[in-house]
Amino acid sequence: MNGVPMIDALDFRPAAQQSNLRATIEDSVAAAIVSGGLAAGTLVSVPALAARFEVSATPVREAMLNLEKLGFVEPVRNKGFRVTHVSVEELRQIVEVRQMLEVPVVRELAADFPDAPRTELRDLATRIDAASAAGDLPLYLAVDIEFHERLLSLSGNARLVSIVTALRRQTRLTGLTEMLGSEELTASAREHADLLVLLEAGKADEAAELMHRHIGHVVGWWAGLPEEA
Repeated sequence: MNGVPMIDALDFRPAAQQSNLRATIEDSVAAAIVSGGLAAGTLVSVPALAARFEVSATPVREAMLNLEKLGFVEPVRNKGFRVTHVSVEELRQIVEVRQMLEVPVVRELAADFPDAPRTELRDLATRIDAASAAGDLPLYLAVDIEFHERLLSLSGNARLVSIVTALRRQTRLTGLTEMLGSEELTASAREHADLLVLLEAGKADEAAELMHRHIGHVVGWWAGLPEEA
């Protein structure tokens, strides 16, 4: 599969003015892979990406090598990197493990939700809504990750946060690009603010149920599949 047409269709903005080129490129490519903009099996070359980002090949190569370590891509000799495949069954397993880990944390937080991080979390939820409305998938995914990591960090268990972050890196949201401007993406985005309302009200069962459903979107809406109402 030729990766050039796919790359040309993506909103990869010039990175020449960014202070950390590798991180900027890595985040952009990772977001494209997770959202399905770069589909599994797509072959991407370092020169093509460098041209899109308007940078030299060095930071692109560094970014791709790091994405390889994280499992997003695999090297193809003399050609570049191929986007790795994650099956539907693997996605279901990822969702199940995330629900096992994250839902109990939310239930416990509802019993004693601290005041200090509330403003920060509300701001992140607002930014997720704004990114959804603007159709900015890289920003949406970046702030979504930040929100969930910050929320989980309130458990005081850094290892749990690390495990969930690793699971998210293995996720592919193949239907996300088609969700732009949809009611489903808007609803999914607003669930972050809804969750905070439930946590602040101490409604443990409702907060846990919402988190369980929210994570489940990975194998529903975000996979381009219908969900039960």
